[in-house]
Amino acid sequence: MTTWGLIMETTVGSGERKHTEAYVMAHVEGGRELALAELERRARAYTPEHPRSPKRRRLFRDGDGLLLIVDGVWQSHATRFSVAELLDDTDGPVPAGGVGDEPAAAEEPPAMTSLRTHEPLPPPSLSPVLPVERDVDGVPVKPAWLGRDDLP
Repeated sequence: MTTWGLIMETTVGSGERKHTEAYVMAHVEGGRELALAELERRARAYTPEHPRSPKRRRLFRDGDGLLLIVDGVWQSHATRFSVAELLDDTDGPVPAGGVGDEPAAAEEPPAMTSLRTHEPLPPPSLSPVLPVERDVDGVPVKPAWLGRDDLP
């Protein structure tokens, strides 16, 4: 069974430190269409960290991927979503067999069934953001830091 990686490339930082980083959001086993459907579901639900005050949000289909462009007050920020077939994973399951000095005979690669439920955690800054209640001027009613127990 084919394993697909759901890849997100997004703009992080601001000003001169603004750059693009790539993340594997999840793995999907099955057909490409299933992976593309899951990718679109995640792209529609994704809320980027920047811009902080979005004015316009556009989601485009680009071949077999998606492109999210969010216009802010001063700048636009782009996030590209794509599906890629997983060919090798150094952190994946170890194939069964003996360990020796000689290379093993050519064998069929083991099925990567253990990745079916493996979903890496997104970076802290890219965690899904729930809809926020805002005033008419766009300012959140409740500050994001209020109620967090991980702050001093």
